Amino acid sequence: MTDCLFCKIIAGTLPSSKIYEDEDVYAFHDIRPAAAVHFMIIPKRHIASLADARPEDAAVLGKILVLAGRLASEQGLTEGFRTIVNTGRIGCQEVYHLHVHILGGPQPLGPLLTKPA
Repeated sequence: MTDCLFCKIIAGTLPSSKIYEDEDVYAFHDIRPAAAVHFMIIPKRHIASLADARPEDAAVLGKILVLAGRLASEQGLTEGFRTIVNTGRIGCQEVYHLHVHILGGPQPLGPLLTKPA
């Protein structure tokens, strides 16, 4: 897709703060971080949203989730992190290229988070 922001980042025509890349996925820091550590992992093949994923996308989706833990640890998130996949307009998706947000680090507790006992 020539007009997709994330496709342009993958192609190198837009800058990013890359933290990982292989033949299937690309990971980079979010330009508007919502936490001390906030990066995204995206498939290189354009998939508009999680709702558009097909059975043949299962391997890359699994790879993204497995990679999330490793990259989170490498980014210093050794005590936990959040993963978020916004899907569609109602799901607050802003860029229509499937992406998984990984967030963590010192931050105030949000309404969906509770302090561990």
